[in-house]
Amino acid sequence: MFKSILVPVDGSPTSQQAVARAVALATAFEGTITAIYVIDPYPFTGVGTDFSYGQAQYLEAAAAEAHDALRGAREVIEAAGVKVDTRVVEAHAIWRGVLETASAVGADIVVMGSHGRRGLEKLVLGSVAQRVLSHAHMPVLVVRD
Repeated sequence: MFKSILVPVDGSPTSQQAVARAVALATAFEGTITAIYVIDPYPFTGVGTDFSYGQAQYLEAAAAEAHDALRGAREVIEAAGVKVDTRVVEAHAIWRGVLETASAVGADIVVMGSHGRRGLEKLVLGSVAQRVLSHAHMPVLVVRD
């Protein structure tokens, strides 16, 4: 049923929980997992000191964070004996990167964490999970804290 599972990760505890759920599905259905980290090469950079450096520094930091998050996911998935592929994906919106990759790898399901943002934080930062749910043409399992 779910032979090809896509799990977007960001290194957060919630995405680690999504990895655990993806492993459970892959084990139950003898599937494989593709773990991705999506980098937006042109994020909103108008607020705060975290965005005071340049584009090259941002991309370097984002790539390092991506590799750390994917390394952690790979270790958990491989320890469970599940076949895994990891990828860093660039997309102008994270949700688009998730769905484009799901389509490209032929994913049967997307398993992803949701941070459960509300109010102003959700308005400003948006909800990747909500956008994926709104635009997906395959099942999406959303994992929350």
